[in-house]
Amino acid sequence: MSQVLTLIAKPLTDDHVRIALSVMPSGTKVDWLAAGQACDLRHSSPNFAEEIAVRKVLAGAPVDLFCQPDGPARRRRLLVADMDSTIISTECIDEMADVLGLKVRVAAITERTMAGEIGFAEALRERANMLAGLTEADLQAVYDQRIRLNPGARELVATMRAHGAHTALVSGGFSFFTEKVAATAGFDYQQGNQLNFVAGRLDGHVAEPILGPEEKLAALHSLAAQYNLAPEAVLAVGDGANDLAMVRAAGLGIAYHAKPVLAQAAMARIDHGDLTALLYLQGYRATQFQS
Repeated sequence: MSQVLTLIAKPLTDDHVRIALSVMPSGTKVDWLAAGQACDLRHSSPNFAEEIAVRKVLAGAPVDLFCQPDGPARRRRLLVADMDSTIISTECIDEMADVLGLKVRVAAITERTMAGEIGFAEALRERANMLAGLTEADLQAVYDQRIRLNPGARELVATMRAHGAHTALVSGGFSFFTEKVAATAGFDYQQGNQLNFVAGRLDGHVAEPILGPEEKLAALHSLAAQYNLAPEAVLAVGDGANDLAMVRAAGLGIAYHAKPVLAQAAMARIDHGDLTALLYLQGYRATQFQS
């Protein structure tokens, strides 16, 4: 079976490629997906030992890489993405807490949760209770002033959709934000936790059942079944422990600038690049990107 090892960096230099080729099988072919940014190295080795060897010789270089079987199946038919610190650059709940002067306390809990040190549902209830009193106007101000898409988010979603894929934003965050982020980035579908408002203010509770790790996994399976897709046709991406189950279940599970608990378990990891790296891993060329 033909294999393809993708190298991604900004910039990806001829030296990076030359060093990688020095430990690749004879006859490996170089196919540039974007000049100075990404290339595929195609070879016919029956295993994936080349990825380990290339990681070793490129150790210390800001290059993302991944080896997989070559062919049309590289292009996944369903994208399931986490929101906070994945599609957007911040944690919405931390920014909400900042309005009340509680960001340090809430962010500490968020960090432990994403590292897998405490249970997700328990931590979400605790943090939501600390947000009691915020108004919808406060949340809108957080969105308007603090929430930004990560580089490459629009290109990732638009390009996959343009080539027939379905796209879903599935977050352990709040639907107030997932609805807006999904619309801005162009996702087909979104799902998040529902905050409770009483007399125009948050009452400190989250609607049950809470959307956590197992619910994200269930959403992936449900969406795949809806579109008659096998798990192998799914790309799932996230950054923390809350994403572990869905990333493991996907045909291509990616840890994006992730906490160690996810980075060590995911099939692929992007430590340096932006979200367009997920397109290069699927064999898209920069000339095919949509936005």
